[in-house]
Amino acid sequence: MTPAALSPGATPLGFGPTTNKLLQPRFRVSAAQAFPSFLPKQVEIIKDPFARKLASRIERLPVQVSFSEGCIMSSCVKPLLQTNTTPVVLLHGFDSSCLEWRYTLPLLEEAGLETWAMDILGWGFSDLERLPSCDVASKRDHLYQFWKSYIKRPMLLVGPSLGAAVAIDFAVNHPDAVEKLVLLDASVYSEGTSNMTTLPKAVAYAGVFLMKQVYLLKSVPLRLYATYLAFNGLPFDTCLDWSNVGRLHCLLPWWEDATVAFMNSGGYNVSSQIEWVKHKTLIIWGEEDQIISNKLAVKLHCELPNAIIRQVPDCGHIPHVEKPSVVANLIVEFSQDD
Repeated sequence: MTPAALSPGATPLGFGPTTNKLLQPRFRVSAAQAFPSFLPKQVEIIKDPFARKLASRIERLPVQVSFSEGCIMSSCVKPLLQTNTTPVVLLHGFDSSCLEWRYTLPLLEEAGLETWAMDILGWGFSDLERLPSCDVASKRDHLYQFWKSYIKRPMLLVGPSLGAAVAIDFAVNHPDAVEKLVLLDASVYSEGTSNMTTLPKAVAYAGVFLMKQVYLLKSVPLRLYATYLAFNGLPFDTCLDWSNVGRLHCLLPWWEDATVAFMNSGGYNVSSQIEWVKHKTLIIWGEEDQIISNKLAVKLHCELPNAIIRQVPDCGHIPHVEKPSVVANLIVEFSQDD
């Protein structure tokens, strides 16, 4: 079965050759959901029941950081259960949100893992009305303070795409907060946005428009094309609905300022940090990734001192959306492997 067989409200759970019946979710989703008031009202038009279910669970928690006088009300999805096992913390990709995990998070919870999905500072649904710094150091400190306030134990940190760069940067700077890493279709060899750091602010805003085309940010046509590239075949109606999920956070009033702030900061450049990652790491990669070549998966595997690699057949750039049961199984097995 492939994503092309899905209707807009269907779920891709069960894709892939390693489906485990124990990881099939037992809850039922409903089209009628009560959403947090801070979400853009366009959340109501989303059809995907799993996206609606996860959106209804998003909360804002206060996080005190060193670079802002007041707390940042930080968006996340809290675990349904507390356990004595290693907590799993799910990050997301560039200019995205915790809604990326709408299919895989329920499977991890069904497997008994304490699972958090959090929005990286500057993206997602946090309250940035008093816009703080959104550079790499600020994103790192925000994640650390969130971890220190709420998670408090070494975690299995999961980073897809640019979220892998966030995870590597964090693990190198705060090794005691991380037990293991999972990197999915990792964007860790880019050179950030350093060419924009010397531009005047007005020019940088114009540059963001160009970057929107590159990173396929806010506009509906570009988000559609991004979704088309990211997945290994989708019908148009599903592609449109998933695009609405992916751009929902862009409708918050501070999104553009936060994006410009990040672009002006120079972005992530972690290629030199890879060799310093000592944590046991699982690399997951979609074999049909049209955005980042899986040749880089082999390179990353060779450069990480303590890594294993698993490639997902018939899968594009975002395995945790396209092949959630495969990804959930791999994460569960990795979390239990000592």
